[in-house]
Amino acid sequence: MWKRLISASLTFGLAAAAPPALAQATCGEYERLRTALTDAYGESVSGRGLQSETRMIELWRSPATGTWTVLMILPNGLTCVMASGTDWQDEPKDRIGTSG
Repeated sequence: MWKRLISASLTFGLAAAAPPALAQATCGEYERLRTALTDAYGESVSGRGLQSETRMIELWRSPATGTWTVLMILPNGLTCVMASGTDWQDEPKDRIGTSG
């Protein structure tokens, strides 16, 4: 019985200490990811901005399929997929910046 209890404790303890899934982001060279997003998902750059002096963020999306991807690009060209999903919906332009 003690052997099973210790085994279970070690198993669940190691699982709790595992890195989060986001830490295992897909990274590669920018051109490879750009080609994959364009060819496989029909996405194109919708916008970009600087997160810091060393990180640029790009939002890719496909109006036809609703897929979207957020890329983080470093100065050395290393690019990582930070988030992706489906069912992207644009906010109507007349509602942007209005209150009420």
